[in-house]
Amino acid sequence: MCPDRFLTFTDVQKKHRVDRSSWEYYRQFCKPGFNDPLKSASEILRHEDCPSFILPSRSFLKRCFPDLSIINGILALKNRTKFADGAGTTRDVTDLQEGVNGIHQILAMRTLGLKIFEDFVSSWHWILTGLFLAMISSLLFLWFLKYTAGTILWVFVFGVVIVTSYGIWICYREYDRLQSKPGTGDTFYEVGLHSDVGVYLQLRQTWLTFMIILCILEVCILLAILFLRKRIQIAVMLLKEGSRTIGYIPCSLLYPLVTFFLISICISYWIVIAIFLATSGKAVYKVLNVGTNCKYANETCDPQTFYSTNIRKECPGADCYFAFYGGKSIFYEHILIFQIFNAFVFLWLVNFSIALGQCTLAGAFASYYWTFHKPKDIRSYPLCASFGCALRYHTGSLAFGSLILTIVQILRVLLEYLKHKLKDSNSKSAKFILCCFQCCFWCLEKVLKFINRNAYIMIAIYGENFCTAARNAFKLIMRNVVRVAVLDKVTEFLLCMGKLLISTSIGVLGFLFFTKKLPLTPPTLNYYWVPLLMIIFGSYFIAHGFFSVYAMCVDTLFLCFCEDLERNDGSLEKPYYMSPELLHIMGKKQAKREA
Repeated sequence: MCPDRFLTFTDVQKKHRVDRSSWEYYRQFCKPGFNDPLKSASEILRHEDCPSFILPSRSFLKRCFPDLSIINGILALKNRTKFADGAGTTRDVTDLQEGVNGIHQILAMRTLGLKIFEDFVSSWHWILTGLFLAMISSLLFLWFLKYTAGTILWVFVFGVVIVTSYGIWICYREYDRLQSKPGTGDTFYEVGLHSDVGVYLQLRQTWLTFMIILCILEVCILLAILFLRKRIQIAVMLLKEGSRTIGYIPCSLLYPLVTFFLISICISYWIVIAIFLATSGKAVYKVLNVGTNCKYANETCDPQTFYSTNIRKECPGADCYFAFYGGKSIFYEHILIFQIFNAFVFLWLVNFSIALGQCTLAGAFASYYWTFHKPKDIRSYPLCASFGCALRYHTGSLAFGSLILTIVQILRVLLEYLKHKLKDSNSKSAKFILCCFQCCFWCLEKVLKFINRNAYIMIAIYGENFCTAARNAFKLIMRNVVRVAVLDKVTEFLLCMGKLLISTSIGVLGFLFFTKKLPLTPPTLNYYWVPLLMIIFGSYFIAHGFFSVYAMCVDTLFLCFCEDLERNDGSLEKPYYMSPELLHIMGKKQAKREA
C-alpha cells in the first residue's frame, strides 16, 4: 500500500491527542509494531522508525514513488507544486523530479511493454496464421523448384547481362556527350578530393572508368556462361533432384524441430550450471548507508550479529547489505576456469546436436540416391532408420568432429574475452595481433564447418570414422572443385531469393491486413508493427529451417553423384544410380539388361 495524501510526522504528533485517525493512517508506513507517536522526532528519524513525511505515491515493483504529473505544463503532485518536508522547510515539487526521472522512464517502458503484450494477446491467432502461410509458401517454393529452378537461374543470369549491357551504353552515351563540353577532360588527380560527388560525374574519365569496369564484368559473365554452362546445368538438375527427394521423404522437413529441441536443452543446461557456479561462493555482506566519517564503511559484516554490535550507534543509518558472492576458497578463486569448462561443454553439445541432424538427414537422402529403382525400393521410414543408425554406429565420429570445432570456437571466445580486457589498453600492437588471431580463427571455423558437414555425409554413406571420412570428402571435393563452387553459389542464390520472397510477401500481406487495406477486420492494436515484425521474422526463420534441409539434401546428392561417376561406369556390373536427366547431361549411357 502506498500513501495517498500529504502528511509530516510533526503534524501527526500535534493532531494525535485530538484526532488519532491521522496516526493510525501514518503508522502503516512505520516499522511493524511501532506505536509511539509521542517519541521525539529526532529519535524516530535516527532509529528509522518512521519516515519524516509521506507524499501521494504509486506502487512500482513493490516500492512507492511520488505520483508526479504535468498539469498545464507545470510539474505537480496531487495538484500541488509545493510540500512540507517535515523539517520545517517548504520544498518545490521539482526537487523530486531528478530522483524519479529514472523511475518514470522505467514506468514508460513498462507501459510500452504492457501495450506490446496486449497487442500480442489480441493478434496471436493472426500471427500463427501468418506463420502457417509462411510454412505453406516454403513448401510450395521447394516444390516449384523442381520445375522452375533452371528458369529462375537463367532469367537472372541473362537479366544481369542485359542490365550490364545497358549500363555500358549509358556510360558511353555520357562519355560522348561530355566530349563537346570544355573542362570535362580533367583527370581525377587534377580535380582532387571533393565532397560533392556531382563534380566527378562531369568528368569524361569517370564515365570511361565505369564503362571499362562494366565491360570487364560483362566479358567475365559471358565467359562463365560459355565455359560453365554444363556445370550450371548439373547444379540445376541436382536442385530439381533435391526437390524430388524431399517429396519422397517429406518428414525430413520436420527434423529441424528435433535439432531445435536438443539445442534448447543444451541452452537450459548451460544457463542452470552457469548460475549455480556464479552463486556457489560465500555470500559477502558490507556496511552501507553510512556517513563520510564512519570507519566501518564498506567493511564486511554478518547480518546475524550486525544489530547487536555498536556499528549502528556509531554510524546512524548504517545497515548490513548483501554485496556479492565471493570468498577465499580454492574453488571460488578458480571459478573462471569452471565457467570456461561449462561453456566448452555447452558448445560441444550444441555442435553434436547439429552434427547428429546433418548425419541423419544425409543418411536418409543418400539412401534415396543409392536406390536403383526409385521410389519403389526406398526403405520404409528412411529418416527414423538413419537417426537410429547415427546414434548406434556414428556417435563417436560425430562427437570427435564436434570436439575439433568446439576447440576452435572456445579459442574464439577466449580471444573475445581478451579483446574486452584490452579495450582500455593503449597497446596498438597487441590489439592488432589480437585482431589477426580473431580473423584467422574465424576463417578456420568456417573451413572446419565445411569439412565437417561433408565428412558427416561420407560417414552416413560409408560408415567410416571421422578422419577417414573427412579425408575422402576433402579429396572428392578437390577433384570436383569447380562443380562444388558452381553448385554452392547456385543453391545459395536460389535459397536466398526464396527466403526474401517468402518473408517479404508474407510481410506485405500482414501490412495490408493490419493497416485495413484488405477486406478483413483486423484486431484493434496499439502498435500494428508488433505482430507484423513477429510475422516477418518468423516467416524468415521458418523458410530458413525448411531450406537448410533442402541445402543438406543437395549437398548429399552432389557427393553421391561424384562418387557415382568415379565408382561406376554404366555397365551391368557397375550401373549408374543417377537420374536419367543427369545421365543425359553428362553424356553417359546405362547398359541395358537383356530380357
